[in-house]
Amino acid sequence: MSNSHHIHYKMYKPYGVLSQLASNDNNQIKKKFLSELYNFPKGIMPVGRLDEKSEGLLLLTTNGKLSDDINRSGIEKEYYAQLDGLITYEAIAKLEKGVEIGLKGTTYITKTCIAKRIEEPTNLPTPNAKIRLGRHRPSSWVSICITEGKFRQIRKMTAAVGFPTLRLVRVRIDNIMLDNLTTGEVIPILLED
Repeated sequence: MSNSHHIHYKMYKPYGVLSQLASNDNNQIKKKFLSELYNFPKGIMPVGRLDEKSEGLLLLTTNGKLSDDINRSGIEKEYYAQLDGLITYEAIAKLEKGVEIGLKGTTYITKTCIAKRIEEPTNLPTPNAKIRLGRHRPSSWVSICITEGKFRQIRKMTAAVGFPTLRLVRVRIDNIMLDNLTTGEVIPILLED
């Protein structure tokens, strides 16, 4: 399994925490970082990112090559998104085919993905109070599986089909599941290096 000299964790990254251990950026001085949640060993790094307002499964490792391989390999990542409004089958079909989103001052067509409407998940922690749920119209939930990871991609995709994301939770990376982790919980895992 795992080489003994590398350490791997999975965690439930909470809403409002950056997917980094620290920052030298003065603009981020009041932000919360992963290092405030757990005493990680030296050399640990997050594998990919979740934006500050997203939550859920985040992997961390001391193996830079493994991190790079996961980020570049096109492995599947699954997200549950709570949307503003009752999403239509037409909008889901558009998501699956790929939609145009803004990316670094230009436009980008997302790769095909798997999207489906789901019932509200019952195993997720209570949402952060800062998330504006149910203030305007009813909401709906979708599962979206992508093999890429552009900046704020899921949020941009659902907005492009008319259903902005209210809450976004990553629940799976390849065969690693969020399971029943609680907000901020960190557990060691075995990964092949």
